[in-house]
Amino acid sequence: MNSKVLKRELRAQFYRKNTVPLAIAFFAALALGTMNLILSWLIQQLIDTASGLAGALPLPALARLTSGFLLLCILSMLLDYASGPRFMERAMRQYKEFAFQKLMEKNISSFGQESTAAYLSSLSNDASSIEADYLEQLLKLATKVIMFIGALAMMLWYSPLLTLIAAVLTILPFAASVLTGSRLEAAQRRVSDRNTDFTSALKDCLGGFTVVKSFKAEKEIFALFAQSNRALEKEKFTMRRIKKIIGMIGSIAGIFAQLGVFLAGAYLALADRGLTPGVVIMFVNLMNFMIEPIAELPGLLASRRAATGLIGKLADALEKNSSPQNSREMDRLKTRICLDRVSFGYGPEKEVLHEISAVFEAGGAYAVVGGSGSGKSTLLNLLMGSGMDYSGQILFDDTELRELDSGSLYGMISMIQQNVFVFQASIEDNITMFRSFPQEEIRQAISHAHLNELLADHDGSYLCGENGKGLSGGERQRISIARSLLKKSSVLLADEATAALDAKTAWQVSNDILDQEGILRIVVTHTLEEALLRRYDGILVLRDGRIEERGTFEELMEKKGYFYALYTVAQ
Repeated sequence: MNSKVLKRELRAQFYRKNTVPLAIAFFAALALGTMNLILSWLIQQLIDTASGLAGALPLPALARLTSGFLLLCILSMLLDYASGPRFMERAMRQYKEFAFQKLMEKNISSFGQESTAAYLSSLSNDASSIEADYLEQLLKLATKVIMFIGALAMMLWYSPLLTLIAAVLTILPFAASVLTGSRLEAAQRRVSDRNTDFTSALKDCLGGFTVVKSFKAEKEIFALFAQSNRALEKEKFTMRRIKKIIGMIGSIAGIFAQLGVFLAGAYLALADRGLTPGVVIMFVNLMNFMIEPIAELPGLLASRRAATGLIGKLADALEKNSSPQNSREMDRLKTRICLDRVSFGYGPEKEVLHEISAVFEAGGAYAVVGGSGSGKSTLLNLLMGSGMDYSGQILFDDTELRELDSGSLYGMISMIQQNVFVFQASIEDNITMFRSFPQEEIRQAISHAHLNELLADHDGSYLCGENGKGLSGGERQRISIARSLLKKSSVLLADEATAALDAKTAWQVSNDILDQEGILRIVVTHTLEEALLRRYDGILVLRDGRIEERGTFEELMEKKGYFYALYTVAQ
């Protein structure tokens, strides 16, 4: 799916299963526009009746007409109240949900190359702009169109000459609006771009709060925040000024046109050219319905183009780095994962892994050790599909990773990282990831991950806090273990899962991982403790992105090589 098709699909979400509320809202908008035209006619009739003109409607008849008009106004407003908000709610809900669903279809490799700030901006501030400048204007446009057509028809009926004068006078507000309205689209796009930068800066400032405080860098971080904030507000200031200019020019030109029509109408009435005082006042009032759409139309269309541009911006982001869906599917790992001369880098001259060849047997437990920067985490990330531009082969059984359907890959693998993400939800919801499982399976996962005590201390309504701040590091790690057990993954990857834990908790969590039988466990660890290392079926020792040694703990210790040196230093 290319960006243009995705853009059309995004726009289609506004109307999917939403045609009835839209049709009713359109009808209400047309009815409200018609009510304004009827009001102009009633005012004309009331003025002519009050002036005592022959042939004017009697006052009792006007009173009855006015009562009926008020009733129709109330009904039209109630119809608008019932349909307009419903259409808007469903349109924006479906638009954002469709966009988020497409975002969730990206694989880890694609998403890892992008900035989340762009999506945060698109689904919050940009969505608000689309709601105000695209959808709300859609209904307003219907009201303005019926008012314009109706006003023109009524004016032609009463006085073609005065209508011609009015048409000439409306050229000024139209020309003024065209000259200024075209600048609005570019301004709206710049605001969106600056808002993305601001959202990114804000995320960094809040995410690095602890680092900021520990280095006493408050002033410097405030300067970064202020710089981004000022850039955003400056662009918003420019956009507001453009809108103000459009409105100001339209208003001044509209006043000029109305006064011109009033003077011309007064002259024709005094010259006995078939115009009554009521008709002149009606013309002035109808001029509003002609000038307003003409004056606002360029700005309104510019706003809609700007909103359409924001939809296109989101479509481009969703399409960016998207990978074709592969057809090879697997339910579980049956035999092994085999790496054959795998090399990988984050750039042409930044190769991290060099000619890695290794075999991890299904159901086994393997440790990956080495110094900082040796490529341990990169290796695990490759197995998780975070990068597909490696050379060599990574085989899951007999299927190459690049040919494997990403859904199948994520179904087979669970990954425990040093910082486990925990949602602001209950402990059980975080274990099940909001999905339904048999209670017996949940109970077993909780038991095997040693979470019974945690659940006993907190009732089911206890919320874990933003990113699990209500839990300890060890508790978050055990939740991650329980997730993989409940998911029934055939491969468990653990990347420095105990690095941030105290020695006792780290020992317990490491044992919990090794106790999980029947699944392949590949553990990147800095904890070189003999009792734990003896439990692994094999140890892979990396050095500068290459395999320096491999074997069991006993075999590596007997060699007295690089691993022996690492182990000795760690004691």
